[in-house]
Amino acid sequence: MTKVVFLHPDLGIGGAEKAVIDAAIALKSRGHKVEFVTAHHDPSHCFQETKDGNLKVTVAGDWLPRSVFGRFYALCAYFRMIYAAIFLVFFSDISYDVIFCDQISACLPVLRCSNAKVIFYCHFPDMLLAKHDSFLKKIYRAPIDLVEEWTTGMAHCILVNSKFTASVFKKTFNSLTRCSPAVLYPIPDFSAFQKPIEPPTDNLLPSHKKMVFLSINRYERKKNLALAVQAFGQLKERISKSEGDSIHLVMAGGYDERVTENKEHYLELRLLCEKLGITDDVTFLRSISDSQKRTLLNHCDCLLYTPDKEHFGIVPIEAMFMRCPVIACNSGGPLETVVDGKTGFLREGRPDQFAEAMERIVDEPELSKTMGEAGKKHVELKFSFKTFTDQLDNIVLDLIS
Repeated sequence: MTKVVFLHPDLGIGGAEKAVIDAAIALKSRGHKVEFVTAHHDPSHCFQETKDGNLKVTVAGDWLPRSVFGRFYALCAYFRMIYAAIFLVFFSDISYDVIFCDQISACLPVLRCSNAKVIFYCHFPDMLLAKHDSFLKKIYRAPIDLVEEWTTGMAHCILVNSKFTASVFKKTFNSLTRCSPAVLYPIPDFSAFQKPIEPPTDNLLPSHKKMVFLSINRYERKKNLALAVQAFGQLKERISKSEGDSIHLVMAGGYDERVTENKEHYLELRLLCEKLGITDDVTFLRSISDSQKRTLLNHCDCLLYTPDKEHFGIVPIEAMFMRCPVIACNSGGPLETVVDGKTGFLREGRPDQFAEAMERIVDEPELSKTMGEAGKKHVELKFSFKTFTDQLDNIVLDLIS
């Protein structure tokens, strides 16, 4: 049995959090002892596995500020993660052989002070996600970006979530030419999706609508959620009034009251619906439960996945497993997961392109079923949780041997 501790900045609700939780579940299924150390964990805003006792969670550094007067979020996140690492290595009684760290690499020099092997999982280079659109921001980000590149190379093993991210990693971290990251697709534990499906309530899915489109993503501007709303508005203009009255859009996603952008973007999307005159045809859901997610994917006719150049994207795989076809941008991760014309459609990230694909689903309702069946088979063949577990288990065993 190998003892693995996962070090993560904030165990909330999001793709990165789901990825590391599934990795922990995978290793636990192979007999390894796993637990988490994090700077923040709110039992009212987290995945079920971290609050039901399945995965032990220790919080360290939550007293540190998340920002200074609404600024310096990145710097504060670095300090919080470094503090959590110091706690883990020097002050905790947690026993471990391997440390699995993700998102923030600045804590790796601290982790290397231990005798453990360190795995760093790069969801995407943070320096490419941050804004550098002003002189002051460039000055602020310069040392942070240098630290990210330098510390990332200190891991014993570097993993990335897709071939797309691997190519970006090599182009971005020029000094890490000797580092060759391995691709580990963050495949979910599909056993959770085989639990009983609860019937939808009207506040989740309107019962009087014949066809429902679904978007699942965090309420962040970089997720391009406005594309789903705009495409739905254009779709209603392209089809007859009777068809338009029978379709609906559900916008569901992670939402945290502590995050200003979540609140702002949620209101922006509601205002956009008012502007397009589709308020009554769009349902907004925030921080849905796993049970609600299963119900939505099971009863909706098509998933709209709007992020452009997304690093990987776990939701399309979950949707296809639930026999829900996917319309996604033809860039980034979806190019590796969605088969255009077979399990869904890959389109340019423009409202007219998405609306055209959505109209195909409306005009040919049987497509939802045939593409859904093809998606299920595609996921079972290429993205099995067993394959993911085998690969991660071998990585851990190779490191400690």
